Amino acid sequence: MSSKEKPTLGGTRIKTRKRNITIPLDPASFSDAVVQIYLDNAGDLELIARNIESSELDFSRYGDTFFEVIFTGGRTQPGTTKPDEGERHPYSILDCEPKREAILPSVIYIQKILRRRPFLIKYLENVMRRFLQSLEFFEENERKKLAIFTALAFSQKLSGLPPETVFQPLLKDNLVAKGLVLSFITDFFKEYLMDNSLDDLISILKRGKVEDNLLEFFPSAKRSAEGFSEHFTKEGLVPLVEYNAKKMFDVKLSEMKSALTTQIAEETDIAEVIESVKLRMRDANLPDIEVVRILWDVIMDAVQWSGKNQQQNANSALRQVKTWAELLNTFCSTGKLELELIYKVQMQCYEDAKLMKLFPEIVRSLYDQDVLAEDTILFWFRKGTNPKGRQSFVKALEHFVNWLEEAEEEE
Repeated sequence: MSSKEKPTLGGTRIKTRKRNITIPLDPASFSDAVVQIYLDNAGDLELIARNIESSELDFSRYGDTFFEVIFTGGRTQPGTTKPDEGERHPYSILDCEPKREAILPSVIYIQKILRRRPFLIKYLENVMRRFLQSLEFFEENERKKLAIFTALAFSQKLSGLPPETVFQPLLKDNLVAKGLVLSFITDFFKEYLMDNSLDDLISILKRGKVEDNLLEFFPSAKRSAEGFSEHFTKEGLVPLVEYNAKKMFDVKLSEMKSALTTQIAEETDIAEVIESVKLRMRDANLPDIEVVRILWDVIMDAVQWSGKNQQQNANSALRQVKTWAELLNTFCSTGKLELELIYKVQMQCYEDAKLMKLFPEIVRSLYDQDVLAEDTILFWFRKGTNPKGRQSFVKALEHFVNWLEEAEEEE
């Protein structure tokens, strides 16, 4: 018989992982509990905030429901703005008067809640986004209340509410086409500007990535500079109209400058460049004086400057003036525009050290190419009003002016 031990079945116990127990969502009970807090305190938001703070409600699971109760008085059906079954209270944002004094307490109340529970901001964003995307399902006065709330939320710097959450959902084609977005945004602008400056509003629009496309809030039939001006002037928002007009003007100037830069870099035929500039001037209604400034900027920007070789810089600048003299001559069609060109040359030579000594040579070249008339140069020399570097430039130009005056006397 063998003396070896027989194997046994005993061994290490195998541990099994406990399953995660999922607690079923019950937003209805949560909603009823929050509504009851409102009812028990008769809508007193100070008392409601204290009771919310001391409650053991699970806000991390039912954040959306919580803000539905604040805005509408109860729970809404999933994915909609329609009331769902359950208790409701009459102290919601949409139940109050469409006035700032009635809505501001709710904004301050939400601010207090968010300071204590900052994780709720994402739920506020969710509900705001859903409501704004569903503006058509609200009554007109309810949309106005939402606009006033939104304006006050930004005025009070409601914790972390990003502007893109508000503005981007509004750009739905069907909402824009019905004019609902224009009405909402108008109420928002008017309310916000009661407490804030236009610069503050522009800052919000920039952060919301809509500053450059305000016309997209307009139905297609009204989507024009004239439509923008007419609508907001009628609504008493003239500073906004003036800002937008300047903005559009700057865009048109920038587009012209970009097109000219390309044409000059590619050495496009001068006749073609002239026609292109005339077309843009007509279509964009650009003033002559701005065009002259742009022309000089673009022509000088195209010069291949040398780092330290002053003579090479002078030759390059004068060569560029000679090449594009016909272009300058076409648009410097009056003494006033010629004088503006001299002021432009003066400012550039004053601000750019490598051009400081080139002022008299550039003026002489512009004269030789018939861009500047003798009378214009003499007027600038005797009565020019721009003080930037004037004393030095007048002295530098003195020899050339003496020559002009002598020639004038001989004639």
